Amino acid sequence: MKAVYYTSFGEPLGLETVADPTPEPHGVVIEVRATGLCRSDWHGWMGHDPDIRLPHVPGHEFSGVVVAVGNQVSRWRGGERVTLPFVCACGRCSVCGSGNQQVCPNQTQPGFSNWGSFAPLVAVDHADVNLVGLPDDVSFSTAASLGCRFATAFRAVIDQGRVRAGEWVAVHGCGGVGLSAVMVASAAGARVLAVDVSPKARALAREAGAVELVDGASQDVVPEILERTGGGAALSLDALGSPVTAWNSVACLGIRGRHVQVGLLPAGAVGTPLPMDRVIARELELLGSHGMQAHRYPEMMALISEGQLRPERLVTRRIYLDEAPAALMAMSDGFEPGVTVITIPPPRHTLPEDVPPG
Repeated sequence: MKAVYYTSFGEPLGLETVADPTPEPHGVVIEVRATGLCRSDWHGWMGHDPDIRLPHVPGHEFSGVVVAVGNQVSRWRGGERVTLPFVCACGRCSVCGSGNQQVCPNQTQPGFSNWGSFAPLVAVDHADVNLVGLPDDVSFSTAASLGCRFATAFRAVIDQGRVRAGEWVAVHGCGGVGLSAVMVASAAGARVLAVDVSPKARALAREAGAVELVDGASQDVVPEILERTGGGAALSLDALGSPVTAWNSVACLGIRGRHVQVGLLPAGAVGTPLPMDRVIARELELLGSHGMQAHRYPEMMALISEGQLRPERLVTRRIYLDEAPAALMAMSDGFEPGVTVITIPPPRHTLPEDVPPG
C-alpha cells in the first residue's frame, strides 16, 4: 500500500510503498476512509514525541471499516463502520478496570507508538476495548474529526471541567481542540469567551457558539476576561499549550474556578510558572485532560445524531492522501484554523458524503 512515510524528523516526506499491516490476535485492521490532519502529527514529524521510532507513518484520528480481525477479538467480525480514541488502552490493568482507559499505562497510539492512519490500512490493538461503532448518520469525515480534537474537548469540558449552564467558560486557542471546546461548552448552555491571535480563528469561534471574542495579540487578555465576565470565568481551558496561554487560563478564573490544561506544552516549557498565589487565594482547581475513553463516546455520538453538536462544521478543508505530505510540511509555516480531513476513497467506489469538494 502507499502511505505517508518518513525516515528522518523534520525532513521532506512523501508517499512510499510499505507492507500492508496484519492484526495482532487482540486487534483488527481498519480500511481507512478518512483521517484528520492534526497539529500533533506535525509535532511527531518534527521529532517532539519520544514514542516515535523511525521509519514512521503518521496519523492518529481516523474512521473506516474493519477488514481483518484477530482470533482473540469477540465484539467485531469485519465490515463494521468504526472509529476510536487516539489512546488505545490495554483493557487489562487496574487503571482500565477503573474506567480510565484514557490514561492506561500500557497504552498504544496509532500515529505515535505504532504506525498510523495516513495510509489505506491501519492496525489497531485491543479492538474489543477501543473500537467505537459509527451510527449510520455519522459520516466517515465527521468521525475522523472526533478522534483527537473533538473527543478530547468533550471530555475536557464535560467530564473534567464539569461545565454548567449559565457559567462563563474561557477558551484560550481556537484551533481544532479549542473550536471543539467552544461548541461543546456552548451546547451545554455555557457562555463562551474565546481567545486567539487569528481573526479567522475568532470568526470560526463565533460560528461555533462563542458570545465574546478576545484578540490575544492586541488585548491584555486577563483583565479583558475579568471585566467581560464580571470577575472571572468559572471554567477556563488552555487549548493551545504555551506558557502564556497556560498562565492566562489560570489567571482569568473567578473564585473557585476550574482550569483544564488540554494543549501540550512544548518540551522546553516543562517548568512553566503559574500564578499560584491566585490558586491559593481563590481556591482554584488545576486539572489535566488527556483524550477520552471509548465507553464515553455513546453520549457524544447521541448529541451529534440529535444535532446538538455539529462537529462537521469545524471541518474547513478536505484533501486526498497524495496531498497530505505537503499539507503536513506546510504546518511549519503556521497552523490553519479549523480541521483538515484527508479522505481515502475505498478501493472500488467512493461514498458521496466523504468526497472532498472539487
